[in-house]
Amino acid sequence: MEMALSRGLRCCQRVFSWIPVLIITAVVLWSYYAYVFELCLFTVSNTLEKVVYLLVFHVSFGMFSWTYWKSIFSPPATPCKKFQLSYSDKQRYEMEERPDAQKQILIEIAKKLPIFTRAQSGAIRFCDRCQVLKPDRCHHCSVCETCVLKMDHHCPWVNNCVGFSNYKFFLLFLAYSMLYCIFITATVLQYFLKFWVGALPNEPAKFHILFLMFVALMFFVSLMFLFSYHCWLVAKNKSTLEAFSAPVFVSGPDRNGFNLGLHKNLLQVFGEDRKLWFIPVFTSQGNGHYFPLRSPSSESRNLLLANEDMWDESDDGSEGDLVEDADPSVTIEMED
Repeated sequence: MEMALSRGLRCCQRVFSWIPVLIITAVVLWSYYAYVFELCLFTVSNTLEKVVYLLVFHVSFGMFSWTYWKSIFSPPATPCKKFQLSYSDKQRYEMEERPDAQKQILIEIAKKLPIFTRAQSGAIRFCDRCQVLKPDRCHHCSVCETCVLKMDHHCPWVNNCVGFSNYKFFLLFLAYSMLYCIFITATVLQYFLKFWVGALPNEPAKFHILFLMFVALMFFVSLMFLFSYHCWLVAKNKSTLEAFSAPVFVSGPDRNGFNLGLHKNLLQVFGEDRKLWFIPVFTSQGNGHYFPLRSPSSESRNLLLANEDMWDESDDGSEGDLVEDADPSVTIEMED
């Protein structure tokens, strides 16, 4: 009975989680109708002005919609098999009743992985729900019910976790949303003023144009603060979670542990091909399991792990020769 109730609650939660997305979609569809039909087709009389408005509007609308779609439907990247307990390790772990021995089993597994961050207590991070050792910058999302690589936050407006797989799409979504709002505001302003003083008598169009102006300005202001904040995060190579709680390394907390400088930080999110920076295709560097560290003491370890080919998950789940980087004195901490 309790299991059925729990499943029913989760099902309701998943249904209600789409409400913010439906609200955004409804507002965008209304803005499309109001701008294309009520403004351009029914109000603007100059043919050249009408054509230019429609052309630029559809380009900005298309880029905005594309990035929003990618932000919603890009599945969160999760830890690969190398960070999961193998069948034999899981059997050995579950059959062992002594907590210290269980911790030692997980320590041995962690030695084979490029895990440099720790929990606040200094323990190696382990997710008891997903049964995985957490890669650096990976966190468990209670909404998505999975561990997400380089998790930034769970965004209700896209009903998805913003992380390694879609962070670039999310940034472009914010940027193109701002451009969309700016274009609408700039082109609607003169007709907004004309309707305000009664120079144009079209009452239905007046209603839509007035609300277009207010809604575009309102969204632009809110998006401007959010986009500015994420630009700062990208410049510092931080996630939202890391901005509130500094990542902990073997040597202790370090807010700038992943900060490689502005240029390299941008490359990590947008990739090396600048022609693709503003196109919603995945170009972020790496695979989300390993990130270069700023600390000079870790330079030699970074060089050994620079070849990311050995982190491409193979069909047989083989691990290859990996660097040992776990302190035997460090314990394992179970955390959500």
